[in-house]
Amino acid sequence: MKIKANDYKANEIIKIIREWSGKTQEEFGKNINRSKNAIQLYEYGQRNYDFELLLNIAKKENIIITLEKK
Repeated sequence: MKIKANDYKANEIIKIIREWSGKTQEEFGKNINRSKNAIQLYEYGQRNYDFELLLNIAKKENIIITLEKK
């Protein structure tokens, strides 16, 4: 599956990745060394995550992050 990240908010991106992985918030959190509560806060947009975390998630979940100039 492929999405255009520019069409989504940051909290939606992390939820999409988690759903693609087929993991619960708790399982996903354990995989990236975060609590279930932290994942909930990311997904609800109440806590921001940095690009380093996104890269870490991408590696663990076998996701490719591509940057493209228009």
